[in-house]
Amino acid sequence: MSYNEILLDLPMDHMENIFGQFDCNIKKIESALHVSFVARDDKIKIMGDEINVKSASDIMAELLSLSKKGETIAEQTVDYLLSLGVKEVADHALVGLSDDCICHTITGKPVKPKTIGQKQYVDAIRNGMITFGIGPAGTGKTYLAMAMAITAFTRGDVGKIILTRPAIEAGEKLGFLPGDLQSKIDPYLRPLYDALYQIMGAESFARNMEKGLIEVAPLAYMRGRTLDNAFIILDEAQNTTPAQMKMFLTRIGFGSKAVITGDATQKDLPSGTTSGLDVAMKVLKNVPEISVCQLTGSDVVRHPLVQKIVNAYEEYENREADAARKAAARKSAAGKNQKKRKKK
Repeated sequence: MSYNEILLDLPMDHMENIFGQFDCNIKKIESALHVSFVARDDKIKIMGDEINVKSASDIMAELLSLSKKGETIAEQTVDYLLSLGVKEVADHALVGLSDDCICHTITGKPVKPKTIGQKQYVDAIRNGMITFGIGPAGTGKTYLAMAMAITAFTRGDVGKIILTRPAIEAGEKLGFLPGDLQSKIDPYLRPLYDALYQIMGAESFARNMEKGLIEVAPLAYMRGRTLDNAFIILDEAQNTTPAQMKMFLTRIGFGSKAVITGDATQKDLPSGTTSGLDVAMKVLKNVPEISVCQLTGSDVVRHPLVQKIVNAYEEYENREADAARKAAARKSAAGKNQKKRKKK
């Protein structure tokens, strides 16, 4: 390993944003790449192994470009840059994402893809008729789809928005919950309402819902309908049965766009029930007009702890799957040996 130093220009008005609170962003880069930073006025020196110093320099250049565009540098941004390849960082991958503003929330906050995976997902929705967004919690599957739906609706590209999800009974039967049918199913649809309120505002949502231009309903209510000129989002698709998924996909009519989101690792179906999402992935994999976007733990944009939880579960499930395969192989080998002994 060869020692190296690089001196970078870092304007003072961007230093606080890039360094983060108590220099947390810089400390994270130092720890991950085993380099040292020394800041003097509007200069910053990076010291360490030559390859790591180059990586740290590229990350600092990306952070400075983002800061100049008015982006707030969050801990998650630094984590994501550290997880990217050298070429992606050098090509200013995140700076390109900051230019793709889908819409603004009711408070004026821009809604943008924050990772390369999210950007590919948003582009697939823009360009295709049916898009599957599959990935763990916190990757923005539903929220970005909702932002795209509201944008298409306000532009007049579609005449209505239809949001649906399966009403899976998680421990309690619907019949035993208090209230009428609407109050029984509302808790299952609450995440969809929350996203609508945040992007569209409660008054605009209520007004369009009264007119029938926005519809939030359980998946069972889709049966027998043909959905023309609509933006349709099926959320929590991993909790559909194969029959429900087929029913939903065959509802889509002319001028419509559909997004199906799901997390294959969080099924609430009864034990032994096959997920409609799993079946759809096998059946539709060779249909060119259907896009499948696989988001991963690196696309998680919630609190950094969520990303660590997702990664920890992935590692655990992979270990369990490996152990199960080895146990099955041992059992099969033992069975074959037993048969051989009986023949003798």
